Amino acid sequence: MKQKRIRDHGIVIGEYPTGPLNKISDVPGVLVGHATLDDERHKTGVSVILPGPENPFLRKPVAAAFVLNGFGKTLGLVQIQELGTIETPIALTNTLNVGRIHDAMVGYMIDRCQRDGVRLTSVNPVVCECNDAGLNDIQRRDLGPEHLLRAIDDARADFAEGDVGCGKGMVCHSLKGGVGSASRQLEIDGRLYTIGVLVQSNHGSLKDLNIAGRPAGRIIDAALNASSPDKGSIISVIATDIPLTARQLGRVIRRASVGLARLGSYIGHGSGEVMLGFTTANRMPHAAESGLLPLRALAEDRIDPLFRAVAEAEEEAVLNSMVTANAVTGFDGTVKRSLREFMPEILAWRG
Repeated sequence: MKQKRIRDHGIVIGEYPTGPLNKISDVPGVLVGHATLDDERHKTGVSVILPGPENPFLRKPVAAAFVLNGFGKTLGLVQIQELGTIETPIALTNTLNVGRIHDAMVGYMIDRCQRDGVRLTSVNPVVCECNDAGLNDIQRRDLGPEHLLRAIDDARADFAEGDVGCGKGMVCHSLKGGVGSASRQLEIDGRLYTIGVLVQSNHGSLKDLNIAGRPAGRIIDAALNASSPDKGSIISVIATDIPLTARQLGRVIRRASVGLARLGSYIGHGSGEVMLGFTTANRMPHAAESGLLPLRALAEDRIDPLFRAVAEAEEEAVLNSMVTANAVTGFDGTVKRSLREFMPEILAWRG
């Protein structure tokens, strides 16, 4: 069954056109998969972003990472910031399972490199997290290798959003959060390129939520009286096929913060805003055959449209994460309702 996303409710964010799916997977080769653990005690899971069909350890996508507020437990960012590449799929999960998924990713990469005839002696898994303890019995820590492999096997272009995978236990602006995605397309020198965003949304205060100029949070809070402090976290993964250097990627991914601000996030003390990006257009070989490598880069004075495109896609991805999510009852009876329930009132608002 096709999920109803924010554009299906008549809300259009920004001015740039979307890709065919309006998801991060509009970047050619990028796939996303989920494994969800959903029972009486568990509201959690793992999601993975595959940067292409080839082994990323052998041909490493150029990458960048940026931490806006560092209340988070992500692993793998230090090497990305130093070397400017990623070398594994990107995994998203809950806070107390980061170590288990990191270990599972090491095992997966050892097996994959063995199949490619490479002996792996060092690898930098990237595992990002948000805390789902409000809905999930997080201390059980029951995610492991089988869930990572299930998410990788599930990887596809037209993936589910909302309360799936790492998004199952997420709470965004006091409503149900989760996995959301969006994309934008840009023309450079007569060729069409794509920027895609995927978020794991678990942040924000209800009273601050703004949707395309409508005070959505205040409209909803008048009925629920459910506003809470601006805390939690959001992981933003940005992918593109535009040739960029790691430094340029760093500049681009920081603009995801503009999308968050437009939605009403004030980046509270207890929130972790982690932004990670990669380009499929520039890859660094694990074992170079020559001392100099070719590297294409965007002319710096052409970068403004990328900034706007990322901000637009981030804003829409968060809304997609909320409006596609179903209401969820947590392990202790806590209920988080879906933004989708309140869209008629929001759309009827006239100021």
